[in-house]
Order: sequence, then C-alpha cells, then structure tokens
Amino acid sequence: MSKLNVSTEYRIAPDPGNPRLTRKVTGVDHLGQEAEISVVEERPLTIYLNRQEIVTAMTIGDYPEYLALGFLKNQGMLSAEDVVTRVDYDEEVETVVVRTEVETSHEEKLQKKTRTSGCAVGTVFGDMMAGLEGVTLPATPVKTSWLYALAHEINRTPSLYLEAGAIHGTVLCHQDRPLVYMEDVGRHNAVDKIAGWMLSERAEASDKILYTTGRLTSEMVIKTAMMGIPVLASRSGFTAWGVEIARQVGLTLIGRMRGQRFVCLAGEERLLRDVDPSAMPEEDKKHRRKSAD
Repeated sequence: MSKLNVSTEYRIAPDPGNPRLTRKVTGVDHLGQEAEISVVEERPLTIYLNRQEIVTAMTIGDYPEYLALGFLKNQGMLSAEDVVTRVDYDEEVETVVVRTEVETSHEEKLQKKTRTSGCAVGTVFGDMMAGLEGVTLPATPVKTSWLYALAHEINRTPSLYLEAGAIHGTVLCHQDRPLVYMEDVGRHNAVDKIAGWMLSERAEASDKILYTTGRLTSEMVIKTAMMGIPVLASRSGFTAWGVEIARQVGLTLIGRMRGQRFVCLAGEERLLRDVDPSAMPEEDKKHRRKSAD
C-alpha cells in the first residue's frame, strides 16, 4: 500500500479545544439515558464598511476580522483599488468595522442585509455574478497525487467537526500542503475567512487549491473564482449551476473525493495524473468523515 506524502504545518488550524467555540449540553439518547454532547456555538457578528452597516452574520466567533474582510471582498464591496486602513473588532458588541482610505459606492446604495448561518445564506448574488466578468484563472497544473495527499491529511486533522459536528470546513492549500483551515456554521463563512486571511497576508492565489467539506454550489464556485483560485475540491457533490459556472470561468471542479476516488466535472485539462489510484490507500472507517451537506 502506497504511503502519502503529507505535512502537518498549518499556518492556521482548527482549535477544537477552545471552550468559546462549543458548549456541553445534556439530553436524552435513544435508550432514554442521559447523554452529554458538545454543540457548536453561534454568535451574531455585525459587519460595517466605514459608517455603513452591511450585514449581520451568524458565526462561531473566531477570526472575525478575517470574516469581515473576506465577506466584503467576495461580495465585490472591496475592490483591488480600495485601500483598507484599519479593521476594528469590538468583542463586547460583536461588531467589526472595516475602514477604507476612501468611502466606497456601496455605502450609499446598499441597504442592510441579514445573513443567516444556514446553507441558503442571503447574499448580494447579482453583484457577485457581475464580479465574474473578465475573470481569467491561471492554467496552473494540479497533480492527482496532491489531491490524494490533501484529502488524507485534512480528514485526519483534529477539528470542530470531529468534536461536535454541525459545521463546515474550508482549507487553503498549496500543492500537497494544507495551509489555512477555517471552520464555521456556514460554509460561506469559512471560505470568507480564507479570503480575508489571503487579503491580509497578500497571499498569491494562482498556485492554490481550495478544499471544502460542503457542496460545490454556484456561490462556492463564484467565490473561489473571484478569489483567483483555479481549483476547488470537495468530499461532497455538485449542483448543476455550480458545474455550469465552473465551466464558464475555467475553474477546475473536483468532487466526491473519497479514498481512491474523485470526479472532475470542469477544468479536467489542469489534472496531471501522476499516480495510479489503485496504489492509494482506501479510506478507513476510523477516519471517514461524512460530507457536511
């Protein structure tokens, strides 16, 4: 059985031991016996762009500054020309204010939006679609050995999902190395945190892979493309519109990654099949992670 070349040097990794992110709740199980389990916390986070209140997001509460920056960037409210001067987080009132050098047009035209923690989150979808105009993704090659190594390591990383469930994860990767692993109650929050980290660190996007535990939906595809990342992969499945948009923008879309198997429905030309799938280990039950659909 082939061994996978994996690394555990995350820049940011989940912190399942953080007492602020989960709480113990006592209930009754199927046998009528008392059972105590960990459940994920949800907190409202209000995001301002300068003086304008933009959205209230339900989130687990970690990395609020990255979430705010990434949300504004992925919604097209922060452009490449906008200079962010400060990001202020007030934990007491659970508010983040992103300040720019010059006020943006969104502060006058945008009304308050409320974003829930569910999968069908409220977003400025029309603005996101418009943001895809002119997007060109690099033809960065992707080795299938990298995909196997990433799935192997990510699924074995201690996480809030393994501790309490009811959560999504998104991981920014370079070749076969996972770099930044974010989790949240909404998969879009998790990818927004990645976008915020990339903006803060001025991280290169053209050579990256984005891995998500959730479905490959139209919005996930749009956000990945707008971030300039050419490859999006998941353990989970696809939506038809997600596949259609990925094909339109030239994004490599890979789903159902489990053990030796995966399916690529867009951008197959980037794949370099440098390893025999049958030489890769099957996914053992101990580390098998259900899709966070």
